[in-house]
Amino acid sequence: MHARDAPGGLDYAAAALLSDRTRSAAANGLRGLLMGSFDVVPGVSGGTVALVVGIYERLIDSIRAVVDAFLGLVTADLDRVRAGVREVDWWLVVPLVAGIGIAIVSLARVIEPVLDEESGNPEEARAVFFGLICGSLVVPWRRGGGLRGARRRLLAIAAAAVAFVLAGLPETEVDDPARLAVLGAAMIAICAMILPGVSGSFILLVLGMYAPTIAAVNDRDVGYLAVFAVGAAIGLGAFSKVLDWFLINRHDATMAVLLGLMVGSLRALWPYLDADRGLEAPPGDASVLVEVALALGAFAFVTAVIAIARRGVGDEVVFGRGQGPGAAAPAVADRSRPPALDERPDAARRH
Repeated sequence: MHARDAPGGLDYAAAALLSDRTRSAAANGLRGLLMGSFDVVPGVSGGTVALVVGIYERLIDSIRAVVDAFLGLVTADLDRVRAGVREVDWWLVVPLVAGIGIAIVSLARVIEPVLDEESGNPEEARAVFFGLICGSLVVPWRRGGGLRGARRRLLAIAAAAVAFVLAGLPETEVDDPARLAVLGAAMIAICAMILPGVSGSFILLVLGMYAPTIAAVNDRDVGYLAVFAVGAAIGLGAFSKVLDWFLINRHDATMAVLLGLMVGSLRALWPYLDADRGLEAPPGDASVLVEVALALGAFAFVTAVIAIARRGVGDEVVFGRGQGPGAAAPAVADRSRPPALDERPDAARRH
């Protein structure tokens, strides 16, 4: 018996679909909170979280679609606007952005004193994030098919070297930055924020814009934040289309680069850094045991979360189709055709 023939069949199908979407939106809101929490920490990337929780490709594709819709609006191409709007995964984007915004606004005041070199606990905080990132490396490794081939290994090594150098750049600070400088810094930082392993907050530190930006968030400086948002939108729009192309056409090679960026960025999270971000050896006292325990605990936590996710939704959802050496490359969706009936969200209503 078809859903349309069963008593209340359509109502049941519609209710089930709405229930699934509601649960998905709630989960994506939590993912946004997690991404925003990481984004405010210099040296940690929200893009890393998106990759680990399995939404990275969907997020980049939705950003690309939003950009297409906006460009259609600018050029008065209504067909392009409608096509872009249809391709956006709104049940992902809206709760995710809301979660990121809530986390940044609420945690900015908390993170700042924790990371303060004089009054906070920066070594312990970096140890936790070091462990979290180490535990997460298995995700891009498996999603990229285990770095099969010399070219992908070279790409990963080169990306790690670039990230390692960037993570060692010294901090600067700009007092009362010009609005044009804020615009440019936002364009650069947002590109880093969507790349796993490259911290947008750390880029702001290097550019001298981190302290003014955190202060603007805490003080609700609408003018500063508006300029920053415009710069972020411009940078995100341009970079997301490039990244989306690589994820579709060079998926495993792109994952190799993202893995390398995550590995190289660990330099910024090494617990023992001098004033110029140089690496130092661990101190010869009992405090090092605390940092080691925190790093191992964070590593174990991420490993447990990934194991639970694999049990709950399976390897294909967590790691994609490229699950290791010998696995098939991930299938690429054909955007040139309309989705089949059973791929559409309202398919249940049409049976």
